[in-house]
Amino acid sequence: MNVQETQRNQGIQVISRAADILRVLGANTGGLSLGQIARQVELPRSTVQRIVSALTDEGFVATDGTNGGIRLGTEIRALAQSPAFDLRAHFRPLLEEISATTSETVDLAVLEGRQMRFIDQIEGNQRLRTVSQIGAAFPLTTTANGKSALAALSETSAVKLIKAELGSDDLSGFDMAELARIKAGDLACDRGEHSEEVSALGFSVIGPNGEIAAVSVPVPSSRFARVEKDLTAQLLRIRQDYT
Repeated sequence: MNVQETQRNQGIQVISRAADILRVLGANTGGLSLGQIARQVELPRSTVQRIVSALTDEGFVATDGTNGGIRLGTEIRALAQSPAFDLRAHFRPLLEEISATTSETVDLAVLEGRQMRFIDQIEGNQRLRTVSQIGAAFPLTTTANGKSALAALSETSAVKLIKAELGSDDLSGFDMAELARIKAGDLACDRGEHSEEVSALGFSVIGPNGEIAAVSVPVPSSRFARVEKDLTAQLLRIRQDYT
């Protein structure tokens, strides 16, 4: 391996490590110490300190003045939110209608490469409810919003993404018949597939610039069976009125 290849590989490794650190901070909004970050990303503290210092210089991370913890900075938050602003504003009335009708939490996610990215949420007022973090990424094949997005794609594109997520050309790990039913008009459903504690219903929506997004209503699995029928009827009616 020549010097140029070595430098390129080292650069890729640094980017990968920085991305791991940003993901950890995104999942811990209260902030983390260097030692906590190092343990979670399984890197030496000195390596984490160098990367965090560089990310701080760019505004991607910052130190919380109240507890000294390291958290995501304003620059990375601005980058994460700016492309999604129009979509959030465009679909906000729909989310508000669903929230008012169901009293449940309502999520908006957009298809981003091979995953769904949460970009907006209205928290429900049920005593027992679910809440996800804005900016979090979720898989396609085990979530209601992911299945909704897959159903909005051509079969060729959907199969390609499914195979990539499964890590195999064998589609037996995914219910293609379910996808066909969603394409035919059923709501997408996740009955504790992604997270045992959370179930959800959802449907796809198309943004003003052709973006594939999905609205989903997550419900604690412990009460999902009791509300599924009514929730399905409410969402189907709202979807029909919306489209």
